Amino acid sequence: MKLWGGRFTKEENRLVHKFNESLSFDQRFYAQDIRGSIAHVTMLAACGIITDNEKETIIKTLNEIKEEIDSGKLVFGNEAEDIHSFVEAELISRTGDTGKKLHTGRSRNDQVALDMRLYTRDVIDELAVLETDLLKELYALMEKNLDTYMPGFTHLQKAQPVTLAHHLGAYFEMFIRDRSRLKDTRERMNYCPLGGGALAGTTYPLDRELTASLLDFNGPTLNSMDSVSDRDYLLELLSDLSITMMHLSRFCEEVIMWNSNEYRFIELDDAYSTGSSIMPQKKNPDIAELIRGKCGRVYGHLMALLTTMKGLPLAYNKDMQEDKEGAFDAMDTVCDCLALFTDMLKTITVNKENMENSAKNGFTNATDAADWLVKNGVPFRDAHGIIGRLVLLCIEKDISLDELPLEEYKKISPVFNEEIYDAIAMKTCVDKRNTIGAPGRKAMEKVLEKYKDLIS
Repeated sequence: MKLWGGRFTKEENRLVHKFNESLSFDQRFYAQDIRGSIAHVTMLAACGIITDNEKETIIKTLNEIKEEIDSGKLVFGNEAEDIHSFVEAELISRTGDTGKKLHTGRSRNDQVALDMRLYTRDVIDELAVLETDLLKELYALMEKNLDTYMPGFTHLQKAQPVTLAHHLGAYFEMFIRDRSRLKDTRERMNYCPLGGGALAGTTYPLDRELTASLLDFNGPTLNSMDSVSDRDYLLELLSDLSITMMHLSRFCEEVIMWNSNEYRFIELDDAYSTGSSIMPQKKNPDIAELIRGKCGRVYGHLMALLTTMKGLPLAYNKDMQEDKEGAFDAMDTVCDCLALFTDMLKTITVNKENMENSAKNGFTNATDAADWLVKNGVPFRDAHGIIGRLVLLCIEKDISLDELPLEEYKKISPVFNEEIYDAIAMKTCVDKRNTIGAPGRKAMEKVLEKYKDLIS
C-alpha cells in the first residue's frame, strides 16, 4: 500500500521501489511505531477528532498486530515502503474505514521522527544497563586487586609502580563519563515531535502535551520544522558511542598486550580466545581484537551521518532516511561489545607475581629511591644523577634495585643504608601515595566508597 498514490498516474519502477524503501531496516521499530500510533489515536479521541469507539477499535487491532509480529505469525512483506505504511495497511485491511482515520493530524515526517526517538531512547536505556554491568565488574576486580602491584607506564615505558586496582580505576572513570553522556543525551532528546506534521503542524486541534505525556516525554517540541528535520540527538548518541568504543579499544589494546608472552600479566579464558589453523601453540585474543577493530566502524557511522546532514535545507529531506542503517549498526555493535567485554573481563586470570616482578625489573621505584636520598639531605638534582648511575649498574648486572647489594649502593653514595630497601619496596612506593586519586591503599579505599554509590 502506498500512502501517496493519488497524485501519480504510473506505477513506481521496481528498482525505484527497492532503492526508496526502508522496511528492510526500519521494521525493527515496529513496537515503537505502534506505541506512537496508540498514543496518537488516544489523543485524537480526547480532542473529539475521532470517536471513542473508533479509538478502541484501532488500539485493539494495533495491539493484535504487534502480538502477531512478536510471535512471528505476521511477517513483513515486500510491497510496503516502510514500517509505517506496513502497519497502517494491515490496520486498514482489518478495520476498513476506521483504520483510515489513524493518520489524521500527522505526517510520516513527524511519525518517523517520533519512532526514531522512541527507539533511540530505548537503546540508550539498554546501553546504560550494559555500562553499569561493566562498571560493577571493574569495581569487583578493583576490590580484589588493591595490593596487586604493577608498573604504570608513560610512552609505553615503565614509569612508577601502581596497583591493578588503580589502573582499572582509570577505565572506571572513563566508563562513568560514558554513562553520564548517555544520560545527558537522553534528557536533551526527550521531547515529542509528533504533531509537527510534514513541517508546519496541522489545522486539527491536537493536544501535543497529552501525546508527549502518554509517551513519557518531557513535553512537545516547540518548532514543527525542527521537529521533523532534527537528527542532533542521533549525532550526539553516535558521538557518545564513538567515545565508548575508543575507551573499549584502549582497554582491549592493554588486554591484548597483557595477555602476550612478553607481559604475561593476565591470561584470557579459553572461551574468549581462538586458536590457529596451522600453529598448535597459539591462543589468540580475538574477541579483544575484534572489539578494538569495530571502533573504526562506529566512528564511520558518526562521520557518515554528519556528512549526510551537513548540507540539508529545512525541513525534511529523503536524505534523512540514511540516518537509520548506520545508527542501528552502531547501536548493535556497541551493545554487543559492552556485553562481550564485560563477560571476558569476568573470566581473566591475573598473574600478580608477574606484574610485581615487571614493576621491580623496570626500575619503577627509581623515583622513590631518589626521594629517599632527598629526605636524607641530598639535593634532588644530585639524587637524580646518583639513581641514574645505579640504574645503569643494575642494567649491566641484569638485576633490579631491590636486588643490588648495599655495598654497591655505598660505592656511589655513602648516604645509603639498609633503610633504602624498605623505601623502594613496591608496597612502600604505592602506599605512601595517599592523596585522593593516587594508588595508595587508603586513597583507593576512599575512592571505592564513592564508586560503590555510583553503581548501586
